[in-house]
Amino acid sequence: MFSPLGLFKQTPCPEYPHCSLTNCLFAHDESLNSKQYNGPPTKSASAHNLEDKEDLNGSDVPRKRRRIGNTVDESGSPAVKAVAVRASLSSESPPAVSKASAKQPPASDTVLPSTASRPISPPPLRAAKASYVRPNSPQNGNRAREKSEQTWKDEDKSLPKTTQLPTAKKSPLPKRKTVEESLNPRMLPNPPVSHPIRMKLLTMLHEQMTRLNAELMQSEDASKAALKLSDAEIILEALDEEVQMAKRNPRVYQNVIKSRIMVLRKMKVDVWKQERIKKVASKVLSQEQKKPGAPKPIDTGLTSAEEVALVPRLAAHQEGLKEHGYIVTKATDAELEAARRGLESSHGWEQCDRCTTRFQVFPSRRTEDGALTSGGKCTYHWAKPRRPNPTMSENKNRDMAYACCDQSVGVSSGCTQAHSHVFKISDPKRLAMVMPFERTPTSNRENLPGAVCFDCEMGYTTMGMELIRLTATAWPDGREVLDVLVRPLGEVLDLNSRFSGVWPDDYTNAVSYNCGVSQRAKAGDAPAVQIVDSPAKARELLFELITLETPLIGHALENDLNAARILHPVIVDSCLLFPHPRGLPLRFGLKMLMKKHLDREIQMGGAQGHDSKEDARAAGDLVRVQIGQLWQRMKGEGWTKSDGEFYPPLPQEIPPNRASADQQEQRRKQSA
Repeated sequence: MFSPLGLFKQTPCPEYPHCSLTNCLFAHDESLNSKQYNGPPTKSASAHNLEDKEDLNGSDVPRKRRRIGNTVDESGSPAVKAVAVRASLSSESPPAVSKASAKQPPASDTVLPSTASRPISPPPLRAAKASYVRPNSPQNGNRAREKSEQTWKDEDKSLPKTTQLPTAKKSPLPKRKTVEESLNPRMLPNPPVSHPIRMKLLTMLHEQMTRLNAELMQSEDASKAALKLSDAEIILEALDEEVQMAKRNPRVYQNVIKSRIMVLRKMKVDVWKQERIKKVASKVLSQEQKKPGAPKPIDTGLTSAEEVALVPRLAAHQEGLKEHGYIVTKATDAELEAARRGLESSHGWEQCDRCTTRFQVFPSRRTEDGALTSGGKCTYHWAKPRRPNPTMSENKNRDMAYACCDQSVGVSSGCTQAHSHVFKISDPKRLAMVMPFERTPTSNRENLPGAVCFDCEMGYTTMGMELIRLTATAWPDGREVLDVLVRPLGEVLDLNSRFSGVWPDDYTNAVSYNCGVSQRAKAGDAPAVQIVDSPAKARELLFELITLETPLIGHALENDLNAARILHPVIVDSCLLFPHPRGLPLRFGLKMLMKKHLDREIQMGGAQGHDSKEDARAAGDLVRVQIGQLWQRMKGEGWTKSDGEFYPPLPQEIPPNRASADQQEQRRKQSA
């Protein structure tokens, strides 16, 4: 038997109202059957009802279509014969004109198939797809923002008058933008009950909310327009409440939601109105809090000198730094020789750090065309793939997508194109071949900063990823003590400006570090950026500001130290102070940590890149947050401070009954 799939649900049942089938294929709706089944069918009911009352005689056998003739006229086709019989039937007794027969075209000499006389149903209405444009897209600019605003305006105009939101003049409430969802319980990892029970309870909850919302609209309250909920918003409110009860009280879920349904069933309109006012006020307050305001102040309860005295307690142990990518020892001569032989045998073949393509590097340029690399242009995604939030209904079935273009992984090879492939060296031996590592020298200089925040920017060259900018600030006041551009050792392939913030114009306008202030700046202009000749020179300038005991502060300092080829014993890394709960290789970014702990937005330059001074100071502020938490723990343990010095808690005397046997024997000897 074929599956009907609801194809006959709009067709009136021939046996209505005496149909005895449990699951009938046809419709039993009174609105559909009242026009056709006002009484028993007559002989002239319709062209589609070719049965007579005399043929039925009250029998229960299924009705059959009348057989029209036993022979076929040789001069005409069966279709012509059928048309002639229908005409003869209609001439005997004119039937009542139905909607289907009224739409049939007049008879003509042209023979049409039987399907041509059927009414044509109109095509289903399709909702217009809104063209949502990313307003922050750098390719579209202001035109995209205007188009996005106009799209939302057009959608608001298309809404019925009953669902129009209040204007800004009447109410300061913002426009509500809802995502349409069906009245179906949301998927939970550990649902408290089965889906049918959740569906039944959710439906009851939705019915009570719909009733109260309708009663509120019938009242004469002037604020009902701002408190009204559309059909989609009622569904969202019911879904949110049901999910909240399922997550918060899974063991007593049914009792809690049934109690809520009973409360809504007995609730008056005035009480519902007060609930709506509280919810609207909380939404407005949350939106006000999301607006960027003053950052959180950092109050450690200590002076600057006391903070510097405590910061060595946050230094990482040298034994575990190797797991995080730090280089703690120099490579031996044998290791360097083995790395040199391996580099010669590779003939300059590397793997692209962006698109993973194999290409060849020519440090002295290729003889044929002077190219630095082979492989042509590089097509890549500049952002990492991310997994959408599974709690959002529109992202339930989405795969991992790149943050730069929102394309799923594996769909596109890239959204950005560079003129050359690039590579990065992570092997300590190969890094030492380009420029050897140096340990921080001892220094007896005075008036040095107690701690230094340190950040570097790197770019791609024919030698790998090299240092192109070095910045250092004093901690904890954030005063700038060093900021120079660095001329790399190899030929530049890509300055990585989207992240480094260093552009070719910066090198063009930079002046030598040895120039005076009057030569570095023109009248009325800001001082030009200084530049040094090599990464080794920038490292020497940093060594003049620190000693072996000076804490170096930064975020993911292994990248900065490896780029500058520095081995330092006292490392305070904010990436290690705020570890990811799932462990390595996952780590929190500096931008996220600043937003979470200090409510401060950094790295907002977009395609203009990062600012190394901003990143260095941000890492120092995160360390100050840890210093404040450390001091609170020390005070709880009994530590005190006086004149910039910290004193541990006094040891408590052991009671005599708790002393060991040796201690008791020693006391007897002393007393004797």
